[in-house]
Amino acid sequence: MTTHHISSRPLTIGKVQEIISCGSRLELGNEAEEAVRKCRGYLDSRMEGIGRPVYGVTTGFGSLCNITIPEEDLSRLQHNLVMSHACGTGEKVRPEIVRLMLLLKIQSLSYGYSGVQVKTVQGLIDMFNNGILPVVYQQGSLGASGDLAPLAHLCLPLIGMGEVEYQGQVMPAARVLETLGLEPVRLQSKEGLALLNGTQFMSAHAVWALIQSKRLSAWADRIGAMSLDAFDGRIEPFWPQTHRVRPHKGQAETAARFMELLEGSEIIRRPKEHVQDPYSFRCIPQVHGASKDTIRYVESVIETEINSATDNPTVFPDEDLIISAGNFHGQPLAIAMDLLAIAVAELADISERRTYKLISGQRGLPKFLVAKPGLNSGFMIPQYTAASIVSQNKGLCMPASVDSIPSSQGQEDHVSMGANAATKLIRVIENTERVLAIELFNAAQALDFRRPLHSSWNIEKIHAKYRKQVPFIQDDTYMHPYIEKSVAFLGEDFQ
Repeated sequence: MTTHHISSRPLTIGKVQEIISCGSRLELGNEAEEAVRKCRGYLDSRMEGIGRPVYGVTTGFGSLCNITIPEEDLSRLQHNLVMSHACGTGEKVRPEIVRLMLLLKIQSLSYGYSGVQVKTVQGLIDMFNNGILPVVYQQGSLGASGDLAPLAHLCLPLIGMGEVEYQGQVMPAARVLETLGLEPVRLQSKEGLALLNGTQFMSAHAVWALIQSKRLSAWADRIGAMSLDAFDGRIEPFWPQTHRVRPHKGQAETAARFMELLEGSEIIRRPKEHVQDPYSFRCIPQVHGASKDTIRYVESVIETEINSATDNPTVFPDEDLIISAGNFHGQPLAIAMDLLAIAVAELADISERRTYKLISGQRGLPKFLVAKPGLNSGFMIPQYTAASIVSQNKGLCMPASVDSIPSSQGQEDHVSMGANAATKLIRVIENTERVLAIELFNAAQALDFRRPLHSSWNIEKIHAKYRKQVPFIQDDTYMHPYIEKSVAFLGEDFQ
């Protein structure tokens, strides 16, 4: 098992994926530990005769910011904050995203701008390393004062409260901590606010979605290339000359990828009777390419976010400053995730249209891709399923980031709704995977009707591996299990 040292070195999406997929342990690096210790020491020294209210340190929260709290109650104030803000509801956040939340919260606190104790960061690291995953709920965050409710659930186990998933079971956090010999943390001034202010619910969803988006973008190209050949499509729209005169990076990358995927195909190089293809084939470089460019942009936003301190107030020991500002506001994430949802949904949108063409009975393919249409419905209804999913995606692509609602008696009067952008983005990702899986189900069937001609080595390799999971459909059968197997196939590593 590898160890990742938490430090000031920037995290990339690739590095995060490596940490999670390899099951790495976390360790607070010396530089990070010193930064955390220095900031906490500065805050403690400032507390001595501070002489003025400091938001979240000596005051209440939100619209209660003008109420000064006696020094002897400051620890209780932070404990109450975490406990009272755990108001999430709805479905549970999937464990892999909770694990990401823990990692990103640890990283954000490690920069030494949050004023937390080293033992508080270490408590989160102990949870991560021991596979203690807090139960977090999808609903409750406005994405502006930080992800308050979900982060409260994430951090409740630190103070011995809440529920966790441990070794496949949901149980009280206190019991798990006792079993492992871990002590609850007694929060000091500002610590509860540091734990709850932050964008880690949104950013963890965004990281997970980015990883999946890249995977689905690659599969959209592979499946689209199989469909193009199975439909007896033309290769000319992928030649580089067209893309030199409209040089969007993603467009050129997509065209080049299709040339690579289809190199050596007997089908693609045979003479064509048709002059051009429908847009769902001819405009693949433009559509898939635009999604690639959006994924690239969103990745730049998310990588900035996961390498940032996002709680409030922010403590600057070297400048002798404690500044109450708004780094917890999720607008950069909300807009980026809304864009990503659109980009991924478009991969599904054009995919469904290709599926529709494959079953249309054109270019020598039988209607609904069965030898005896009429007696057999064949692949008629999988296309219906894809169409219904694509239509649902359209509703989910309504931007959450254009919405806002006042809270905390008007003190928090503009919010990002980035948490809603995050949770619906996950639905779009899942939906798009299913639509692409249905296209693969159809494309593989259509390709078999082109025999004895063969596609390229790349496409035939995918087809052969897929056929080990899903057979050619000769006559009507129970289709649902094969769609599920197709979805699972897209989750496999494929080089």
